[in-house]
Amino acid sequence: MLSHWRDAFARHLKSEKRASAYTQRNYGATLERFDAFLRGHIGAAATLDHLAALETRDFRAFLAERRNEGLSPPSLKLELSALKTFYKFLKKRADIDNDAIAVMRGPKAKERLPRPVNEADAEALIEAAQTQKTSVRKETWEQARDAALMTLLYGAGLRISEALSLRWGDAPLGETLRIKGKGAKTRQVPVVPAAREAVEAYRKLCPYGGEADGPLFFSTRGKPLSATLAQRTMAKLRAALGLPDSATPHALRHAFATHLLSAGGDLRAIQELLGHASLAATQRYTKIDRDNLIRAYDKAHPRA
Repeated sequence: MLSHWRDAFARHLKSEKRASAYTQRNYGATLERFDAFLRGHIGAAATLDHLAALETRDFRAFLAERRNEGLSPPSLKLELSALKTFYKFLKKRADIDNDAIAVMRGPKAKERLPRPVNEADAEALIEAAQTQKTSVRKETWEQARDAALMTLLYGAGLRISEALSLRWGDAPLGETLRIKGKGAKTRQVPVVPAAREAVEAYRKLCPYGGEADGPLFFSTRGKPLSATLAQRTMAKLRAALGLPDSATPHALRHAFATHLLSAGGDLRAIQELLGHASLAATQRYTKIDRDNLIRAYDKAHPRA
């Protein structure tokens, strides 16, 4: 039954592929939906024989159902990617081959460029975290925590999950930091003095901590700080500053890359710093930089 292979695939993603929690959750949800779709589509619980016999039209019918539910083209591509990865797993583990899924192509979607905050807004967000420019009152140590977290995201280009995975024993931070990113790949990132100082200021005020293996960032109640809470804090800060919804924690990572590139940073070096598996992911920032240059030219050139 498909449910059995779904569970085996979930274990494979977690233990062997070491996929991120985000990937595990999304792929698992896709396969649950696919399982439910097939029960109605073929009138029975799907077996390996059913999975091997599915044709292009069957997969298209699933994607069409998801599109009718309001899924965007990028999300449909992710659904298809999950199915393709699942079938590759089945080929290795159950000798199931399906040519139809192998040749399927996802819908074309307009390229979405990263949306970084500019330098002034990045600094304003960090300052607002320190001075607590929101309607929610926080303790001094919490303000220092928020400022330290944002300074790390912007100063080291970390993903929010990477910053929140840091341990108490990782500090005081040195000039470089070893980060475990997507797919359990590790990389060394330089830590600017401002980030080291912000983290140390927070640690001195934090009422929790002390265990080397414990989290670096704590919630109000002494639990590990979650990405959800960090995103809520950012939402309140951007509202207080009048910034757009695109000013998210990840926008600070985008800003790190964009501002390095604008300052003449090497694209390959930036790829390493960000932990991108392919250069193509990093090259998106060159388009942002080009657009910024064009806007600056149009604004400043006397004959523009």
